[in-house]
Amino acid sequence: MALLLGAVSVLALPPIHFVPALLPAFAGLIWLIDGSQRQVTSGWRQFLRAHFLNSAFAAGWWFGLGFFIAGLYWISFSFLVDAQQFAWMIPFAIFGLSAAFAVYIGLVSSLAFRLSKPGYRRIIYFSMLWVVFEWLRGWAFTGFPWNLIGTVWTFSDAMIQVTSLVGVMGLSLFTVLAASSLAALGYKDKPQRLRYQMTVVPLLILAVIWGGGAWRLQGAENRFVENVQLRLVQPNIAQKDKWKSNLRGKHLNNLLALSEAPALGEYAGRKPTHIIWPETATPFFLEGNDAALRVIAQVIPKKGALLTGSPRRTGGGGIPAQLWNSLHVVSPEAKISATFDKFHLVPFGEYVPLRKYVNFAKLTAGRTDFSSGPGLSSIAVPGLPPVSPLICYEAIFSGQAVPPPKSGHPRPGWLLNVTNDAWFGSSSGPYQHLAAARLRAVEEGLPLVRVANTGISAVVDGYGRTLKKLELNERAVIDAKLPAALSNSTLFSRIGSWGLPALLLGFLLISRMRRLD
Repeated sequence: MALLLGAVSVLALPPIHFVPALLPAFAGLIWLIDGSQRQVTSGWRQFLRAHFLNSAFAAGWWFGLGFFIAGLYWISFSFLVDAQQFAWMIPFAIFGLSAAFAVYIGLVSSLAFRLSKPGYRRIIYFSMLWVVFEWLRGWAFTGFPWNLIGTVWTFSDAMIQVTSLVGVMGLSLFTVLAASSLAALGYKDKPQRLRYQMTVVPLLILAVIWGGGAWRLQGAENRFVENVQLRLVQPNIAQKDKWKSNLRGKHLNNLLALSEAPALGEYAGRKPTHIIWPETATPFFLEGNDAALRVIAQVIPKKGALLTGSPRRTGGGGIPAQLWNSLHVVSPEAKISATFDKFHLVPFGEYVPLRKYVNFAKLTAGRTDFSSGPGLSSIAVPGLPPVSPLICYEAIFSGQAVPPPKSGHPRPGWLLNVTNDAWFGSSSGPYQHLAAARLRAVEEGLPLVRVANTGISAVVDGYGRTLKKLELNERAVIDAKLPAALSNSTLFSRIGSWGLPALLLGFLLISRMRRLD
């Protein structure tokens, strides 16, 4: 039953967004926790079993297994790009990863069971613990904060405005509380009025969040950076073809042709000031390749720039000493004026953890593991405000989208997410990736420009509203103005994730109310 409930809850995530699915899923899990049995402890093994590996843990673990298998199935698509070499790993990747992540939810359920008896206090504890372990999942072992519950609301611009105050995990907290509160209706030993109040009040809080977001959007600014016209290039190159050496020229010509294509619609007759290509758009080392730089420079607007993803190396000759997944800023003079190196690498995709002891090949081309860059930065691009680059899944980390104030970097005026989601085909993965990236725009009050190889490319303003986008598997460009950063910085951009502990403290105080017993 728990496995099924976990899988059902995934219907609320992008791209389906059937949020009501959370109600039976979370309420059902609460009831399963309530039905767990306490055990008498004797010895450390029995203590461990009673406090952590009890039937409540099992209910949470099975729920988590269903949640993560259904929510992360798309990872298997990346192993099918080179099926002959990697397809055998699919069961280990999907079930192994899901089983590991399910431990978090198992611990949530076990601790909620140990800390309180059946009742509304347990529901509050469960909601708090869920968010604490969401945060932990985004940090431990390099972190993987994918499909946080707050992302279920990304279909509603109004609902996600609260993340400008408390971040996506704050929205997760209110959402889990509301969904779990349906369980209160089953507490027949509680007064009927209290049961109804405890079920309805969290839903009313969500309604207030929506109303506050709608009110915020009514007065939303609609400003753009002057004298800037961006061109986002989505070449739609299949992953199986991307790194074939005999197709490098074809891929480059594809990018150049799209970059030079006449603008249509409101931009007809006008040329872009800046061109942006996706992650690893050039399937070769661009740095030091003067011939390729000269060819690319022919399409770069005067006084503008072209931004492109590209692998980068040091060492030269044979296997390079170091390899980076980078973003280059290329000038009309065929020079690289700035470079950003990806620092949050994908385990087993860009590097193999514990390489000395594990002799697996990574999914990306080449035998050498990628190196991690120095971290978040704000880079200068001629004619544009400073930009904070985020390569691939670096955009999913809440509170890690811009360099910290003490880093010495200026506050960026926009976020740039270049990515290659071709690995995941037409699955739910690219939709979930875009949803997470949009929340960074709302949290920071900064516009987000997203350029993806096969989609979904988009221009998002500082309120998280999608102004323009290209769907999956389209070969096309977006011509668009660059939205300006919001005039007033968001609370989240000033205090980061510190608002979450304050929220949790408030919930803890509420949970101590005697009437909740």
